[in-house]
Amino acid sequence: GLNISAGAAGMLSTVTTFGSLLGGIIFGLLADRFGRVKILTYTIFIFAISTASIMFAQNFITFLILRFCVGLGTGGEYGTGVAMICESFKKKELGKSVSFTTIGGQIGSMLAALLSALVIPLFGWRALFLVGIIPIFFAFVIRRHLKESEEFVDTMKRPDRPKVSIKKLFATPKLAYQTVALIVMVIVQIAGYYGLINWLPSIMQKKLGLSVSGSALWTIVTICGMSLGMFAFGNVLDKLGPRKAFGIFLLVSAVAVYGVTLAFNGFTLLLAATILGFFSDGMYGGYGTVISRLYPTEIRSTANNFIIGVGRSIGGFSPAIIGLIMENHSLWVVVGMLSILYLISFCSMMSIPSFKELAKTK
Repeated sequence: GLNISAGAAGMLSTVTTFGSLLGGIIFGLLADRFGRVKILTYTIFIFAISTASIMFAQNFITFLILRFCVGLGTGGEYGTGVAMICESFKKKELGKSVSFTTIGGQIGSMLAALLSALVIPLFGWRALFLVGIIPIFFAFVIRRHLKESEEFVDTMKRPDRPKVSIKKLFATPKLAYQTVALIVMVIVQIAGYYGLINWLPSIMQKKLGLSVSGSALWTIVTICGMSLGMFAFGNVLDKLGPRKAFGIFLLVSAVAVYGVTLAFNGFTLLLAATILGFFSDGMYGGYGTVISRLYPTEIRSTANNFIIGVGRSIGGFSPAIIGLIMENHSLWVVVGMLSILYLISFCSMMSIPSFKELAKTK
C-alpha cells in the first residue's frame, strides 16, 4: 500500500471533488459547443484510463494526480448525459428517464462494494482499479451508435446561435436568482446524501453499539431505499410536475430525518434510514430533469454541470461540518439542522418563478 494517512485521504477526496467541478464546467461548455456524443465519449475515456492507471501508482503525488483526472471525467459526464436524455424523450417522460440513469449509478455503487469484497482479499486493492478500464468499451458503443438529437443539431445550425458561456446562467436577475436557488437545492441534496452514508452509521454505532459502519448490509439497504425513491420520484415528477413532486419529498424528508433518533435496534435503524433515503435521495434525478427544462438547448450541458458541480462541491463539506457539530452537540442538534436544510431547500424551490410554469406544462 501507499500508507496514506487520514489527512492525505481527506486531500484525495478534496482533489477529486475539485477535479469534478472543473471537469463539469469545462466539458459542459465543450459539449454545448461541439456536441454531446463526442464529449461524453471523451469524459468516459478520461475516467476509465485514470481509474485503471491508479493500479500502477507508486507514490502519493501520482495517486493524487490520477484521482484529480478521475474527477475531471466524472464531472463532465453528468450534464452531457442528462442533456442527451432530455433531448431524446418526451417532456412527460423525462422524470422517469433521468431517474433510471441515476438508479444505474446506485447499482454501480452496489457492484463496487461487492467487487471490493471479492477482489481485494484475492488480488489486493490495486487490482480493483483495473476494473475501471471496462467503461472504455461503453465509450466506443456510444460513439458508434448514438446520434445527436435533432433539437441540438438544429441549434448548432442556427446562424444567430449565441456563444456558450457561464455568463448565460446569470444573464438576467431572474435567471441569476434561479441558478443560485437551484445550487442551494443541490447543496442540501448532497449534504443529506453524505450525511446518510457517512455519519449516520458511526453515530448509530455509538448510540446502539451496533457495528453498522462500513458493513455491506448498511450500504445495500440504504442504496435500495434511495433507488426505490428515485423510481417513485421520477413517476411523481411526470404526473404532478416538479413543484408538487419536490414539495412533497422535501417536506417529508424534513420530518423523516427525525426517525433515526427513534431507532432502538438494528432493524429499526435500517428501516428509518431506508425511509429517509427514499425521500431525501429519491429527488436526485429530478435536478437534471428540471435544469434541462429551465435552460435553453445551447447551454443545457453547461447549466447541468455547473449547478450540480458547484452544489456537489459545497455540499461535500457536510461530513466534516457534521463531525465538528457532533463533537459539541447532541444528535438532535444535527438532525434538527438537516431538517431545517430541507425546509430551506423547499423555500428555495417555491421561490423560483419558472417552477410554476413547468408545473403548468408538465
